[in-house]
Parts: sequence; structure tokens; C-alpha cells
Amino acid sequence: MLAKKTPLLQSFRSLVFRHASHLSRQQYDVIVVGGGHAGTEAAAAAARVGAETLLVTQKKNTIGALSCNPSLGGIGKGQLVKEVDALDGLCGRAGDWAGIHFSILNRSKGPAVWGPRAQLDRQRYREFIQSELLSTPRLTVLEGSVEELLVTEPNPEEPGQHRVKGICLANGNHPISASSVVLTTGTFLSGSLFVGQTTSPGGRIGDAPSSPGLSQTLRERLGLRTGRLRTGTPPRIVKDSVDLSEAQLHPPDSHPTPFSFLNTHTHCKPEEQLPCYLTFTTPGVERVVRESLHLNCHIQQDAKGPRYCPSIESRVLRFPGRRHQVWLEPEGMASDLLYPQGLSMTMPPDVQLRLIREIPAMHRAEIHTPGYGVQYDFVCPTQLSPALQVKSTQGLFLAGQINGTTGYEEAAAQGLWAGVNAARWALSMPLVALSRTESYIGVLIDDLVSRGITEPYRMFTSRAEYRTSLRPDNADLRLTLKGFEEVGCVSSLRYQKAVRVRDKLQEALAALEAIALSSAKWRKKLPGIHMTVYKSHCDLQKKEIERVQKEENMCLSPDLDYFSLPISLSEEVREILDRVRPSTLGAASRLQGITPAAVINLLHYVKYTGQKERGIHRNQPNQKEQGEEQRCQHDCEH
Repeated sequence: MLAKKTPLLQSFRSLVFRHASHLSRQQYDVIVVGGGHAGTEAAAAAARVGAETLLVTQKKNTIGALSCNPSLGGIGKGQLVKEVDALDGLCGRAGDWAGIHFSILNRSKGPAVWGPRAQLDRQRYREFIQSELLSTPRLTVLEGSVEELLVTEPNPEEPGQHRVKGICLANGNHPISASSVVLTTGTFLSGSLFVGQTTSPGGRIGDAPSSPGLSQTLRERLGLRTGRLRTGTPPRIVKDSVDLSEAQLHPPDSHPTPFSFLNTHTHCKPEEQLPCYLTFTTPGVERVVRESLHLNCHIQQDAKGPRYCPSIESRVLRFPGRRHQVWLEPEGMASDLLYPQGLSMTMPPDVQLRLIREIPAMHRAEIHTPGYGVQYDFVCPTQLSPALQVKSTQGLFLAGQINGTTGYEEAAAQGLWAGVNAARWALSMPLVALSRTESYIGVLIDDLVSRGITEPYRMFTSRAEYRTSLRPDNADLRLTLKGFEEVGCVSSLRYQKAVRVRDKLQEALAALEAIALSSAKWRKKLPGIHMTVYKSHCDLQKKEIERVQKEENMCLSPDLDYFSLPISLSEEVREILDRVRPSTLGAASRLQGITPAAVINLLHYVKYTGQKERGIHRNQPNQKEQGEEQRCQHDCEH
């Protein structure tokens, strides 16, 4: 089974209808700003939870565009795609529809660190995402640029100094009201493009930046701490101008593995998949980089760039004398372009041509579109709660690169979770959080809100302490049931399938456990089957997870006065706790500068005061106790 997409003509008609219907509607539950990976997942998730949702994007035809590399997944990133899919998100099914080269990375290692990955057809991916959004109930799409947020006085019964009530568009239209707003501005927030010594406003080539009023609202009106990050993209190469015989052929897996738990096969047939090619830089590449540094203002900027996907200039300067990989990746079934993964660059176009021709396979290559750099504003993510709501501003949620991350998969994961909580906030439902013990999404969000970032954040399996249990293959068993029963973002169809899988798996395990044989006898009966002791690791990790969850989920009230707590904490620790205001003890333990002794003292204080309060109220009615528990849960989630 492969999820079908709406015909393109039907999508267009739906888009025209929804755009026209908006003219008479100025009130929504949720407004999502931005149509990238974070924005599309946020809008779809909010609508699935039951909120009337508006997605505002500068250009409707760029919704779901792959702005940089034409691929999805990878080590750590593939786990995020599987988890987004398990929560009924879009990107996994879109990858299965648009994929043209599927592979499982790290297959020689244990299944916990396998990385599902696919090269994508850019046009197919964009069409699938647009089709899905435009057929989603309760979701409207509007083309426009957001000038600023509507901000009012906060609800005194909730934490926060401000409250968001909607948006104002740059074209002077009437304000649009909403109970919550999700900002997913990507690289567009005060974005600037760099090519050589030329700078122009924008977040992606051919598109304008977001309105400057939005950045001003975040900094001046809401008082949020912001920073500046940079990224870049390589030139696109004309495929026919490349001598692929000079590069190493890398075929896809003979049997493609779908991302989505709903699909049994991919849209692209196994025999129709396209190969990728591997080549390497030469000393000539390093020479061109060094000779052109004075012509490259982007590389000279102070803004932090991505450590794990750096430009070729950064790689040469950081690792002189080395040979660097360059992957030549197809951009689509009918595309005449190649994407040179590993050659992100911001030098002048004529110098870019000189550089790529220093690589044997591209000694006669032609550039279709030059590479360029981008600099943009981000909001320091320690100002967010685990629900991705701005702590100081009720109803405002942030997701994607605005939180300091890099990559489609990280953006999609944040977008889904921000959309879920924005909808729950608008519908007066308690906010929800994911623990790092149960998902990579939980690891991602906890790292951001607890530790912050000093450079664009990228997901790796090494970031997850419990990766043995957080495998790509069991994301549905970990999250789909919770997504339906507790969160409300999963369809009954997907839920029923996950239940069937769980039940059949339990039956199979029970049958196997009834047969006791030694390892030697199992090997004899199952020759050629690789045997492990993976289950014992999982069992040990399960016990550790239960122990950690018992302590790390302990609530820390958002109103705690850390400077006056009667416990032994250094002034530095008090300042860190006061600035970040972690929502749980586990989040506090992962803050830089927080010592184990400080965590223990904080644990004892919270336990003691909690026991004392329970002692005071133990003779009062049970209804009162239930109210206290609900309020504690409410404080923790908000």
C-alpha cells in the first residue's frame, strides 16, 4: 500500500477555493507562519488535533520545497522521519512518494543506529506536500507576508508576560486573530544572501526575507534574546557536463525500505531507482579557496555556521591538506541537474566554476545555479518550554531553524510538536511533552530548551542515551498509540494498524519464548542468521529508563524563586536555573553548569516540599488532592 496524493488539478482548484473563502474569515484557532518543513508539519498537525488552522506563506508554489539538498533521512535524521510518520506527519509518506534512491546507512552496525535515507525528486516531493495540505480538513492556505504579531496583556492565570492574539499582514489587510501562533520562518527571519562580495536581502534565492517588523516584534516587544546563524548551499551542476565515469558508482538498495509505517513499498520501483556517485576534492580545490578568500565576505562573518555540514571554504580552512568527499546526487527522475553534496560555497560565480573544475569528474562541468550563503536570525531556544511555547509569551510557539537547528528532519519534528501544542493551547487542552527516554524528538527538544545552541544543531544517534530502545523500526510502537490516545494527532486508521502490529508481535514473542534452546542449537537450526544479545541490552535499558523517568519527570514550578531557595546552590547555579527555568528536574540536570550536587539538593527540596504539602492536605477531600495533582501537571506542561 502506498498513500495516494490528490491530483494536481484538484489541488489547484482547492487552493483557489480556500484562498477565496478566507476573505470572509478573520478568526482561527491556530496560525502557522511559513510553508517549509516545520510549517507544513505544524499546520497539518494542528488541523489533525482539531483546530481551525491558517497557514500563511509568501509563495504558495514553494510550499514543501526542498531548499537545499534533495534528500531525506540519514543517521539520526532517519529516526526523526520515522517518528514524525508514527505521529501521522507528512514527510515520511512524501519521501516514499518522491524517493528515487533508497538506502539504509550504517547497516553493518546494530539496528539502533541504522539510518533510513532517500534521494528525492524535488518536484514530486513538493507536489505531494501541497496536495496533502490542501486536502486536510480545517486547514486554509493564504499567500502573504506577516508584518508583525498581535500582542496583548497575558492571562493572569497562566505564566507569561505577554499573550499573542494573531498577526498583521504586510499588505495592510485587516488583522487576523488566533488563539495561538506558530512561527516557522526558517532562514527568512532578517535573512541575507551572500555570493562573493555581494549581499542582498532574502532567505532563499528568488524569495524575499520575512518582514523586518517580525524580528522587531520578537526582540523589542517580546524581549526575546536572538542571535545570528549562517548556512549555505552548493551550485547546481548540469548533469550532461559531468564525466561520471571518473566517479565511483553507488547504487541504491535493491529492495527500497519505505519511511512510512503505512506503506509496504515505495512509489519508485526498485529497478527504476537512480544511482549516486562519489568523488573527491583535490589540492587544486584548496588552492582556489585560499586564493579567493578576500573575495568571500560570507566566510569572514562572525555568525556561526554548521559544524557538521560546513562549506568547502570552512572545511579547507579547518582541515588543510585533506581530501574531502563530494557526492553527486540526482535531483529528480526528469531533472538534468546534479547536486554536489559537500561543495557548499559562497565565492563569486566565476571562482565557483574554477573550483569545481579542479575535480576530475567535473573538469568540464557547467554551473546551472551558483551556490550562495545565508545569514538569518534565530531565537535562543532556552526561552522555550518543552512544548515549544515561548515561556514569556502565551500562545506563541516556535519551530525549525528559528530555534537554531539545521536540516529538514529536525524542522519537521519540531513543527509537528509545535503544531500539536498550539492546537491544544487554542482548544484549552493541556500541553504535552515528549521525554528523551521515549523518542528522538524528545531528545531534540530537550537539548534545545535545556542546553541551547552555539551553532546550528543537527541530530545524531550519539545524542540519544537510550538509542538501543529508540530504533527506527519501533517508532510506531513507541509513539503511534500515545499519539492517538493522549495527544490526539493520529488517525484511527493508523492507530488500529499499530495495535495490530503490537498484538501480533507480542504473540510471536510469546511463542518464541516458549522454545528454549542454546545459542549453538539455534545457530544450527537457523544457519546464516546473525544472532545477537540485543534483547538483554534492551531489558537493561528499559529498567534504566524507568528509573530516570521517575526522577526526571519531577515538576519544577515555573514560579520557583531560585535565588531564595533554602538549599545549598552556588550563585552561578541559581542564575542558570533562574534564566532557563527548566520545567522538570531532568531538564535541570542537563543544563551546562549545573553540578550533580546541585541536582541532588534540588531533588531533596522538591521531594520534601511535596511531601509536606501532601501531609497538610491528607485529611482533606480526595477532590482537593486531585485538583492539586492536576495543577502540578498543568504547571509542568506549561
